[in-house]
Amino acid sequence: LWQGSPIGIPFVVVNGDEPARPATFLYDDESDPGGYRVPLDAPIEGGPQSDGDRHAIALDRDNCILYELYRAFPQPDGSWRADSGAIFDLRAHWLRPAGWTSADAAGLPILTGLVRYEEVAAGEIRHAIRFTAPQTRRAYVWPARHYASRLTEARYPPMGQRFRLRADFDISGFSQEAQVILRALKKYGMILADNGSAWYISGAPDERWDNDALRDLRRVRGADFEAVDVSSLMVLPDSGITATGAASQAVVNAANYRAGAVSPGLIVSLFGPGIGPDEPAVFELGPDGRVGTELAGVTVRFGGLAAPLLYVSTAQINAIVPYAVTGPKTEVEVFYRGASVFRRTVSVVEAAPGVFQPVLNQDYSPNSPTNPAERGSIAVVFGTGEGATDPLGIDGQPALEIFPRPVLPGKVEVAGRPVEILYAGAAPQLVAGVFQVNFRVPEDVPAGAVPLRVSVGPYQTSPRLRLHVR
Repeated sequence: LWQGSPIGIPFVVVNGDEPARPATFLYDDESDPGGYRVPLDAPIEGGPQSDGDRHAIALDRDNCILYELYRAFPQPDGSWRADSGAIFDLRAHWLRPAGWTSADAAGLPILTGLVRYEEVAAGEIRHAIRFTAPQTRRAYVWPARHYASRLTEARYPPMGQRFRLRADFDISGFSQEAQVILRALKKYGMILADNGSAWYISGAPDERWDNDALRDLRRVRGADFEAVDVSSLMVLPDSGITATGAASQAVVNAANYRAGAVSPGLIVSLFGPGIGPDEPAVFELGPDGRVGTELAGVTVRFGGLAAPLLYVSTAQINAIVPYAVTGPKTEVEVFYRGASVFRRTVSVVEAAPGVFQPVLNQDYSPNSPTNPAERGSIAVVFGTGEGATDPLGIDGQPALEIFPRPVLPGKVEVAGRPVEILYAGAAPQLVAGVFQVNFRVPEDVPAGAVPLRVSVGPYQTSPRLRLHVR
């Protein structure tokens, strides 16, 4: 305790059946709409009577979804009122939209940067640590998405700046608990996430902490750190995927960058170092009218089956999972100039739907806060991962005369309610693996940014998808 209030930022772990509660926000235009699976009795930073940041955090362990609220107040009607809120799909790599805050000033998740007692007790922290500074710059660097300052001088650090404890810093005289934290600061560093106390690292409250051992960290000074430029690790500015190291190899849904299982016909992005040519190459239809399975010296195989290739480069490949791929697992292997340069084993499921953004309005203009859809109008989404189709999809074949439809039943929900679907099937003129859904925006849907969900059978799109309604 400090001055009668608990120290640290608490969180709670919930199951997937925890009710998704409505939430209203002061900064609604930069907050993810509800529902938030945060129990009304969830621990609040500083305690229930706190007048501080009042972070409330819940981790849905069944669905790998993180819910975070800033200045959160539970309401008598079972909802939450907060200044801002963010929902993070932990199977995906998408960052928040550029310029958006989260429950933290830098627009980053909080939980992933907290020091937890279990990590220290186990002897290793395997991530960067969240920290604060009293004065920051009116700027942010990857992977941060937001700033919270009017100061522009270069002597102030931008949000997202990573600092690393110098490799030659002697930690031998520190407590064992402090040494675990200091080793993490040497290997992973710490990321500036908010305005606050100087060089203040954050942890989760736990009665098992030895406060005397932690106070040992006060001997570390700012001059013991070095600023690290991590821009070379960035693959895409809107993604947290990094470009180097074998551990950076990833297979993700190309629509939402969600890692995990693949499905027949899914368009995937493969990330890894040195997996293709330095000069990017884009597909051209072959003499048979299909997307080919070899491009600029690159081939990709799923369980031995050659995949159509849409794009290849030194760090990213976009490919289409062959429709004949079956589960429960398959091996993904990339060959470049005959050599195996990438190998991952992934699960195979019936469908893995993801929606390419933006959603389109009835006139095919991008749906956005400044260009919302009218109630009663038709909106359009393009996606991938619908799984098996009827008739069966042909690998690499554009939909020109026959428009296969998903075998599994589809559903679209706007603001939590099912809506009328006018068309759901192959996207005309586009390659097999891209689906199109036209649906009607309900007349009684609330105005603003509302949750949008597309389901194929029991499989659903990311909870961060939204539709802007006038």
